[in-house]
Amino acid sequence: MEKIDLSYKKAYEQLQNIVSQMENGQLQIDELSKNIKEAMDLISICKSKLNAIEVDVNSLIQEIEKQNIQ
Repeated sequence: MEKIDLSYKKAYEQLQNIVSQMENGQLQIDELSKNIKEAMDLISICKSKLNAIEVDVNSLIQEIEKQNIQ
């Protein structure tokens, strides 16, 4: 499953839905493996987007600090 174009919000919502279904026993055993793999993909997407945002924010902070020094 390739869902890289998902926004963080959409990926997180889909992940929450899968977790909710698991917690409530709404998944059939045949679907469990597929949903676990999908959840892993969604977690990867969320982590990737968060890491990219962290890099951007750190870059902005460094820029601000450089401007304050000058």
